[in-house]
Amino acid sequence: MLIFAIDDEPLLAAASMRIIQEAKPEAQVLSFLRAADALKAISESGLKPDVVFSDIQMPGISGLELAVRLKTLSPSTKIVFVTGYEQYALDAFRVHAHGYLLKPLDVDQVLEELERLPPPAAPRPDRICVRCFGYFDVFWKGQPLAFNRRKTRELFAFLIDREGTVCTPEDIASALWENECNMKAAKNRIRVLISDLRSTLSEIGMESLIIRRSGWIAIRRELVDCDYYRMLDGEMAAVNSYRGEYMLQYSWAELTAGKLHFRFLSPS
Repeated sequence: MLIFAIDDEPLLAAASMRIIQEAKPEAQVLSFLRAADALKAISESGLKPDVVFSDIQMPGISGLELAVRLKTLSPSTKIVFVTGYEQYALDAFRVHAHGYLLKPLDVDQVLEELERLPPPAAPRPDRICVRCFGYFDVFWKGQPLAFNRRKTRELFAFLIDREGTVCTPEDIASALWENECNMKAAKNRIRVLISDLRSTLSEIGMESLIIRRSGWIAIRRELVDCDYYRMLDGEMAAVNSYRGEYMLQYSWAELTAGKLHFRFLSPS
């Protein structure tokens, strides 16, 4: 395990490093007096810390800004803020820190925080794995799921984006064919796509993922292992893996991308 300890006060930085090392003797602990130096070690030296213990109020790059930059440079890194000021707790929550400790540190406090850090999420074998961050993709048992039609794949992406809420043919048509004015023709195409999607899911024993009723369709959210859903549910590993890109191949996904940017990447 690689751990960074960052504090602009040399005595406190040394004390933090000593306490963290005592709490986790097998870990490699590196100390930095500036957040900029820690970021440089990540970007230029290729170091990817498992955990960063950082002061919040520092000259130059603050701990809060450090947390935002870590999402891009090392999204799997977990950050724990260490500060003497309780009023920063809300700010720490806003940038999705994994922990928040008050100075002075002690060994038991650090050990408890390290033990509480969540492990990397393991994919569920009984769920379809869906990746929404970056380009949309779908996996089954570690392998890409093949769709017969490009539009069938897009229909599935749209249903995922809707998070299990009911989708009417009008909803689907407005997304998949923005300029479509002939709803009768659009509904015929949608029926073909739904049939194709159900056939694709049936081949892997997951047809129950689709809920189909007269006039609407939805997915069963609980049967999908999705980075987007895990982030909405507050999983910090998923939050830290989000880099501002969501279903990049679909223009209709820009609305959700904008909402995510405001909620998870906005500094305030």
